Amino acid sequence: MKSVIRNIVFDLGGVIMTLDPAEALRRFKALGLADAERYLDSYTQSGIFGNLEEGKITADDFRIELSNLTGRELTFDECRHAWLGYRKDVPQRNLDLLKELRAVGYRLILLSNTNPFMMDWALSGEFDGKGSALSDYFDSLYLSYRLGVMKPASDFFRHVLNNENILPEETLFVDDGPRNVEAACELGFRTMCPNNGSDWTGELRSVLHL
Repeated sequence: MKSVIRNIVFDLGGVIMTLDPAEALRRFKALGLADAERYLDSYTQSGIFGNLEEGKITADDFRIELSNLTGRELTFDECRHAWLGYRKDVPQRNLDLLKELRAVGYRLILLSNTNPFMMDWALSGEFDGKGSALSDYFDSLYLSYRLGVMKPASDFFRHVLNNENILPEETLFVDDGPRNVEAACELGFRTMCPNNGSDWTGELRSVLHL
């Protein structure tokens, strides 16, 4: 008999928020980064982009290094605008379900490979367009750049389990990245892997028998 699900761990980009990688590429190229494809990926970034998301460099370090790559001095806001190219939308149906899940007693946890530029938006009242931040929808946030580790590293998942004092078999992990889902599965999490931008709310309701 399967354990009862008590906790739900969500990814941000591709699940709570619909991603638009093509727009992010366009914006970074507009800044002067001609070979943006070398660095940007929907799941794991590389070079200075990966270093930023893994917390190896600060937002200002990134700004300076990107300025060097583009050949001109960039501002924080220019970098932020380019990163926010990834943000296509935050479907209201997702936010409504998050509220409902918390109301009926599920512990909601966010586990995201992200960076200070995205979080400057997400942790502000701009997030849902109604004055509430991402943190208002979750009990805990685990952000790669703050913890110095990125999915699919097992250490990231173990840190959440230990810090939250929760069991993987009582925890559902929802992520659009197959490698991330596989890593969680190996540790005993229950998993769901929706496609970026799809309406996963019905499937989640079915899994939880809501």
